Amino acid sequence: MASDTPRPAEIDPAHLEPRYSWGGAIAAPGHSGVDTEERVNFDRLRDYRLARAKQALENSGLGALLCFDNNNIRYLTGTAIGEWSRDKMSRYALLMQGEEPHVWDFGSAASHHRIHAPWLRDENIHAGMLGLRGTVPPDAGLMTRAAEQIKSMLDEAGVGDMPIGVDICEPPMLFELQKRNIEVRDGQQVMLDAREIKNIDEIVLLNQAAGMVDAVYHMIGEELKPGVRENDIVARANKLLYEMGSDDVEAINAISGERCSPHPHNFTDRMVRPGDQAFFDILHGYMGYRTCYYRTFNVGRASEVQEDAYKQCREWLDAAIELVRPGVSTDEIAAVWPEAEEFGFAGEMEAFGLQFGHGLGVSIHERPIISRLISMEDPKEIKEGMVFALETYCPAKDGYSAARIEEEVVVTDEGPQIISLYPAEDLPISAKY
Repeated sequence: MASDTPRPAEIDPAHLEPRYSWGGAIAAPGHSGVDTEERVNFDRLRDYRLARAKQALENSGLGALLCFDNNNIRYLTGTAIGEWSRDKMSRYALLMQGEEPHVWDFGSAASHHRIHAPWLRDENIHAGMLGLRGTVPPDAGLMTRAAEQIKSMLDEAGVGDMPIGVDICEPPMLFELQKRNIEVRDGQQVMLDAREIKNIDEIVLLNQAAGMVDAVYHMIGEELKPGVRENDIVARANKLLYEMGSDDVEAINAISGERCSPHPHNFTDRMVRPGDQAFFDILHGYMGYRTCYYRTFNVGRASEVQEDAYKQCREWLDAAIELVRPGVSTDEIAAVWPEAEEFGFAGEMEAFGLQFGHGLGVSIHERPIISRLISMEDPKEIKEGMVFALETYCPAKDGYSAARIEEEVVVTDEGPQIISLYPAEDLPISAKY
């Protein structure tokens, strides 16, 4: 399905600069482009991401990256066809040294991209199908033909004798690549190298996504009252996020009352009661860019031990935020958090994710990861342009309540800029009596 649409020329070097200006607040410009303001420059965004991936590939010594992870496919190609495709393992993208990216997509999605994705070359857009997680068995030959095509393309690009990086892969596809003497290495680390520093367009999208969660917490503050169930709040949050333009509500945790300690990382149909401590996490994507954003409320009133747990949780979080600046290492931040045994866990693996930091981008977990489980032995440097979430947890002395708070921060040249703005300095009380 050829097209006369012009295809990409050389990337303008001006598009590759992050273009940070930390003198004022980061923009949250709304949901549409206009002719009177630049807002998000999507051409620059795509050029920047592809240039980062190409540089990371060049630095890796690999000949190519073969990506099945939807987050990496979007980062490389600027294409997405819906959250339903995430676990089907049919979409894939190939970036070879010195070449533009190729994408294989689900049936007619390839034809759609040739019309609506002019930043990709027509000849680099392919229909693809590998078996839908084994539903079509490997004996049908789909993976065999795909591996043969990939090998041919690698040879034509002059990288057929070099190892390739693969991010995630079904074992039968891996075996087919290996049958063709393709050496497969870890490509996820290369893509995470590319994704760790955000340009201004990515940061604005992350800020816009966080702004949508601000609104959800305002709604929760009004709706959280006796008789409401956890799943009611989850349903209303989903509705509001999609109304505001979210393209994927990945998950919403809603935990209340006796379910708060230990943290179960889920929601149920439990009914909220007076005096409950309740915390929530909103994970959604706007234009592919994710949030992870906890807040804790009390319903009607708070006991002294619940207030104490919240204050301690806030102190641990503020101590971590205070350290955030370029050049600091992740072990320095993790060191201000309590050891697992200090708040009731047998070891750091059981407490993982409770005193925690993680990068945000096209995935909910990017670099850096900050945790006593790993950071003390394998520290990483904090860099300008990183965006990550810091989250803390403190169980209350009543044995079942707990506080959970999280802030999303942008690393500027002078320190952290917080983009999760729903007030959390003090414990919010909903349905006050």
